Amino acid sequence: MIEFPKPNLEQFFQTFNITDFVVSKDEELLLFNSNLNGKMNLWAIDLKSSGFPYLFAQRDQDAGFLQFDPKDRYVLAGYDNNGDENYQIYAISPKGGEPIPFITGDKEEKYYLAHINHDGNRVYYNTSEGNPSFFNTYVRNLEAGTNELLYEGEKGPTILEAVSMDEKTFVYSQTFGNTYSILFAKIDDATYSFTPDPQIIHVAGNPVFTDNNQIYFVTNYESEYSYLAKFDVFSQTFTKVLSIESESITSLKWDKRHKVFYFVTEKGVVDCLYRYDPNQKNLEKLNPPVDVMEKLDIGETGNVYVLGRSAREPQNIFSLKAGEEWKRITNNRVLGISKEEMVEPQVIHYSSFDGMNIEALLFKPKPENDNGYTIFWPHGGPQAAERKQFRTMFQCAVNRGYTIFAPNFRGSTGYGTTFVKLVEQDWGEGPRLDNLAGIEWLFNNNISDKNRLFLVGGSYGGYMALLLHGRHPEYFKAVVDIFGPSDLFTFVNSVPDHWKPLLESLIGDPVRDKDKFIKESPITYLSEMTKPMLVIQGAMDPRVVKAESDQIVAKLKEKGREVEYLVLEDEGHGFSKKDNEIQVYSLIFDFLDRHQGSLNSQDVKRLGHN
Repeated sequence: MIEFPKPNLEQFFQTFNITDFVVSKDEELLLFNSNLNGKMNLWAIDLKSSGFPYLFAQRDQDAGFLQFDPKDRYVLAGYDNNGDENYQIYAISPKGGEPIPFITGDKEEKYYLAHINHDGNRVYYNTSEGNPSFFNTYVRNLEAGTNELLYEGEKGPTILEAVSMDEKTFVYSQTFGNTYSILFAKIDDATYSFTPDPQIIHVAGNPVFTDNNQIYFVTNYESEYSYLAKFDVFSQTFTKVLSIESESITSLKWDKRHKVFYFVTEKGVVDCLYRYDPNQKNLEKLNPPVDVMEKLDIGETGNVYVLGRSAREPQNIFSLKAGEEWKRITNNRVLGISKEEMVEPQVIHYSSFDGMNIEALLFKPKPENDNGYTIFWPHGGPQAAERKQFRTMFQCAVNRGYTIFAPNFRGSTGYGTTFVKLVEQDWGEGPRLDNLAGIEWLFNNNISDKNRLFLVGGSYGGYMALLLHGRHPEYFKAVVDIFGPSDLFTFVNSVPDHWKPLLESLIGDPVRDKDKFIKESPITYLSEMTKPMLVIQGAMDPRVVKAESDQIVAKLKEKGREVEYLVLEDEGHGFSKKDNEIQVYSLIFDFLDRHQGSLNSQDVKRLGHN
């Protein structure tokens, strides 16, 4: 018989990203943003006929947002430049073709689409132009060719989120921190807060008009978990409508044909999907096709569309018609590798240094494939979470014999408001000790030891990888940092302008909190960083600028340390181009493989892998 080789890295990384989608008003065409041809472009699928995707608009850049004209006469898309996240608005023919500049400006400016009115003749947008810290809102009249300033942001980034059908009520969000963001309605010259006391720290978002007077939204106002609430424009009253125990609503959509809501909730490492009739007070839990849902949308007919993924299945788009089962629209899969050949993670819990319960995902290779080594993965964010979502790196690593351990340390989402806030003003102490407790759990359960543990992280996870390396080098065999902040003093001064007002609440003030900044900056511990390192950086990264990686690499090399450094000139805070992604992870796995020691079968058994 013919024997086929074990899957290689390229097979795993020929899986594609799908970052966004939109459905035309007649529900005959679905557009999605993907790197199907190696770079991010817009692709289309005819929903009424062929399911074969075809190139709709090529610009070889990431489209951060998409929207059809309500009459399907044009498409608006936001493109950045090689990951710099300075999105500008382009228009595309409904038949596809070359994107043309529509609302654009200087390459350093940002333009975000907010709303297209019901007849498609007025386009509302937010921009950093003239107000880089707080943003301004404009409306462009396509018939008159005019551009009108509607609102100037102040105090915190202020973004237009929703517009009533009669275009008399405008809903804005104003953000003061990751866990402090309010909603208010503007009617003529008057403004009205959605929540009774906007000074109470909370988050409010996802505003949805069901008519010109009723606005439903999601908030955690005076609650551990986000729930459905309502604001009445006429009476200016707030009402708590519906909450789900120990689950936070993250996405809310209105089916205007059937007068029902659909919403997604976050529950630890998975999502849940619900349908709710506000008139009958009827709540129905649905069975989604994926564990994690990244976008939910409702068509004009009431059809439900979901973009999501599970631990063993990459991103795909699904639809649900009334009375039918979920239909898979896209068929994104791992080349030549079935779902059954990949690994479902175990959900485990451990106690941290102060007794706090920490949830984590543990991916274990099949016994016959185990190489005895573990990759410890602190997630990014930090106010995010590792979830049951397909990561090409994870499944590729497990296939190569590595165990993956990914903890949701304090500050992670999905575990209540109090837990999320624990990372604020505490970037490098509590979360570090949670991660350390996770490492000790691995050791105590014979899953790994100090000679078999690699440390890999990106963004905040890269920061944590650097900090753990500097504070606890004896725990690790080697370390990989993917665009992680290295010095909190330089980091807070280098982020985009609209982030700067928010960082004080998240990290602190570099003058007032000087001692804490020194203690929690990885660069403070250069002398202790003795293990081999690989550093990856995107030259266009606006969040963690290249200088953050440059400085720590240079200082480590001055000390004669073993450090490898890869800079991608055409990437930002991630890898949108397939060739770059394959290059990065080929280098990472080559680095890890090269730094393995000798390990025999008795060692593997001792570590509890068989």
